[in-house]
Amino acid sequence: MDIVELASGLRFPEGPIAMSDGSVLLVEIERGTLTRVAPDGRVDVVASLGGGPNGAAIGPDGMVYVCNNGGFAWMEGPDTGLRPHGTPDNYSGGWIERVDIATGRSERLYESCDGVALCGPNDLVFDGHGGFWFTDFGKTRARDMDRGAVYYATADGSAIRRAIFPLFFPNGIGLSPDERTLYVAETYTNRVWAFDLIGPGRIDPQPYPASPNGGRLLVAPGGYQAFDSLAVDAAGRICVATIYNGGITVIDTATGAWQHRPTPDPLTTNICFGGEGLMTAFITLSSTGKLIRTSWDAAGLKLRYPDGNDA
Repeated sequence: MDIVELASGLRFPEGPIAMSDGSVLLVEIERGTLTRVAPDGRVDVVASLGGGPNGAAIGPDGMVYVCNNGGFAWMEGPDTGLRPHGTPDNYSGGWIERVDIATGRSERLYESCDGVALCGPNDLVFDGHGGFWFTDFGKTRARDMDRGAVYYATADGSAIRRAIFPLFFPNGIGLSPDERTLYVAETYTNRVWAFDLIGPGRIDPQPYPASPNGGRLLVAPGGYQAFDSLAVDAAGRICVATIYNGGITVIDTATGAWQHRPTPDPLTTNICFGGEGLMTAFITLSSTGKLIRTSWDAAGLKLRYPDGNDA
């Protein structure tokens, strides 16, 4: 790939959003911020959020909605770079928050569902109804770990429901161009699941035992690699950031065939599309703290609310 480095020195960047002015909003998980990278590479903090801001998306009101995983413990070294390492001692739960990028003010919308606390909200995607799907990755501890889930919530903070359970470390999430299918990437199983949708926040589940969670297994590449966040292109392909075997795995949803495109960071965590014709991919290289861009061979799928102006 013809990689151009846009910014460096970021503290585990994730959740990129390509803006119409040429800048890229992203989160810095270790730093606890929502950050803007200008076209000239200047880096400015938009909001200090604390915890572990993870996935981010523009909502129908023009606000930035952030999945906050509650924070990680961290390790850093010359060979590994910066990387998450379990759950911090001060962890108290995860949440969904809404950020006004003009003022930097944030408010928490959801911290639980039906009395069950959110553990590690990770990534989200808005649909045409104005609601959003999000993954809860869960947390790992010294001797045990959470089972994850997918939730559906309204943007005004009035309603949330658990839609899919269980999943093993659900991470990236996206919708097909016709919004009839929801895609969810599981990190450590290295799987992508497809869920048929029958309405806002509702799936048409595949029967057990053909499916453990109601989804159809779309792809499960072998080898030592793991799936992180994802974006969908206009042709319906899933472009999923791949860690350990750092790069972007491009998946043909019609056939399940996939192609790996390497990047220079084993913790390549997310991708979004922007620029003229949405033909530029912006990719977060998290352990080395970089945001890069590269030309793509297809247009990205136009998000439902780019800059909040496409309601």
